[in-house]
Amino acid sequence: MASPVLRASSTSATIRMQLRKYAVKYAQPGRKARLHCAAGLLTAAAPKAAAGPEVLSQNFLRSVSYDELDVHTPIAYELYQGPLARWAHSNGQQPSQHQAPPTAVMVHGILGNRKNMASFAKMIVEGFPSWQVLMVDLRCHGESASLPTRSDGPHDVDSAGGDVLELLRRLRLFPRVLIGHSFGGKVVMSMVKQFPQRLPRPVQVWVLDSLPGQVRAGGGPEGGDHPGALIDFLRSIPMPVAGRNEVIDAVVRAGFSLNVARWVVTNLRPTRAGAAYGSGPLTWGFDLDGIADMYSSYESTALWDVVQRPPEGLSLDFVKAERSTFRWGGSDEAAITGAGHRVHLLPNSGHWVHADNPLGLYDILAPSFGGSSDLKQRRSAAVRT
Repeated sequence: MASPVLRASSTSATIRMQLRKYAVKYAQPGRKARLHCAAGLLTAAAPKAAAGPEVLSQNFLRSVSYDELDVHTPIAYELYQGPLARWAHSNGQQPSQHQAPPTAVMVHGILGNRKNMASFAKMIVEGFPSWQVLMVDLRCHGESASLPTRSDGPHDVDSAGGDVLELLRRLRLFPRVLIGHSFGGKVVMSMVKQFPQRLPRPVQVWVLDSLPGQVRAGGGPEGGDHPGALIDFLRSIPMPVAGRNEVIDAVVRAGFSLNVARWVVTNLRPTRAGAAYGSGPLTWGFDLDGIADMYSSYESTALWDVVQRPPEGLSLDFVKAERSTFRWGGSDEAAITGAGHRVHLLPNSGHWVHADNPLGLYDILAPSFGGSSDLKQRRSAAVRT
């Protein structure tokens, strides 16, 4: 039976009822199925016996989280799958029935987590429905900070890259595209450096508003929120706190922007396990001491050898934000282009490229996913169906 397309005229209640129906129908045995669409995210328990997967409407995006597979990993992750992507982890018992679909990995920046890039990941699998996108929480960040399987120090760029490589090994995935924002840009370059001289298959690496060498943040019009100073200040705030506003006010009084203050408090968590957010005192969900070590490594780590002597099979591109907080131009940018790599200017964007101009960034990255999918046209067609 063909899967129906949810029409724009459908009521919210009708949409949610259809989502529940198909979340159950298309769930894989032994885990929950999450289906994403314009109406939001819905989760349903998987039946013990389920028919083989069928082609879903392109409005549906599936999600698999680290806590839904019996695979011990050093970091937390979430996998967004386009409606045409088919993959199931074999858990070491038998080979997967389906060859892994083309996979991209997205790596967030310092003080962030995998949710920062979730909206952009959904755009990718909506525009290219045969792909899947793996988003990670780097060590000391997000849900990775509290995992019992988390790795010990030293906490630096190379160890963060090693975590992602180990995750890919345990999931038995080999990505075609690596995307890293800011600190994550150096992480994905480090991942390539840790491979042998020849890559097993071609890999496209995208470095979003970051440079290979010494970090010189604070040179742009948005340069007031220096990450190192912000980390030091956050470490000085006594924990726990009564609520988010207490931290927001303190961060703003210290001279940081309101947007950054609102962003960092998304990392606050209840002190009591299982407590509802806002029902009691809060504390940081990440490891600020470890993050301080990671940022120090970010400032000092130089990965020019990846630029100047890339392994065979690597394509390396950089995206420069028009209002970047980094000091682009001059010798650094010339060294990148001189080595045969491209630097793409993203207009109408500050450092948060995937949030400030997501469609512009999508257009720049689209050729790496096999085409120039017109997301606006695809969305318009879905409404008219």
